[in-house]
Amino acid sequence: MAILRLLSVAAMLDAFGTILLGSWTRINGAGMSCPQWPACPLDAVSLWEWTHRLFAALLVPLVIAIVVAAWKQRRAAPATTPIAAGIVALFVVQALLGAATVHLSNSPMSVVLHWGTGMAFIAVLCAMAIVSGPSYAAPGRTASDDRNGDVVLIGALAGTALLAFVTMCVGAYVSSSGAGLACVSIPGCSGNVIVYTQGQFVQMLHRFIAGATVRVATATIVLAWTRAATARVRAIATIGLALVFVQVVLGLLNVVLRLPMDLREAHAANAALVFLAFVVAAIFAALDARAPDAAALEAR
Repeated sequence: MAILRLLSVAAMLDAFGTILLGSWTRINGAGMSCPQWPACPLDAVSLWEWTHRLFAALLVPLVIAIVVAAWKQRRAAPATTPIAAGIVALFVVQALLGAATVHLSNSPMSVVLHWGTGMAFIAVLCAMAIVSGPSYAAPGRTASDDRNGDVVLIGALAGTALLAFVTMCVGAYVSSSGAGLACVSIPGCSGNVIVYTQGQFVQMLHRFIAGATVRVATATIVLAWTRAATARVRAIATIGLALVFVQVVLGLLNVVLRLPMDLREAHAANAALVFLAFVVAAIFAALDARAPDAAALEAR
């Protein structure tokens, strides 16, 4: 299981780097510098896109190794089999979407689908890394703990992750469609609450969902600290909330400073971290709910 965990972490880091390189390539205006797929002539202009595709290519042997390792552990850890299947499926879809974004000249919807599938792929890799790791007892939990409370907490964490995912995808559409400065005032749009253009609509929609994410994430943290959540779930969820507020600040700075490239990339990277933080917290909460007593746990 240690090898499977190591492979999953390596693939997760490589996939995260691939996502960020893809975002940076597009932000720098080099998204179509390599119009052929999967390869094209290497030059100074296409270097970023080549680096992005190289990182993506490195995922192929890692995914294959993960599937082999998961197959070997299918009896000891049955949960790894469906997770491995999800990894393969999302990887194939992501590769096809990568080709589609090139053929569609980085159209906003193709960018959103490519980004969203990539983040789902990383989330499933996180699940594999966690499931294949050692299980630790939740201190102080007993069989009499409130199971309804566990379900509520898991649902709240998963719901926050989903809302962060939607916010992130709408943000990707805003960025790729050139609507980042469609509304240059805060909190309204050019002094108006009612907006008319498509760019203004998606910009305000992004802000609205982002505001909802802040509220839901805050409520989820309160729930985690008032329910019988374990220390690791509370810690990860609290980090997630801190990243949410960092994301708000980065969003405001992007508007005020008129979208500098480094801040745009930081905004995209932090959005991914917000989503992954609540995904990880939800997975740990689910594992803790299934392991109420230290004596019932066995190290994998």
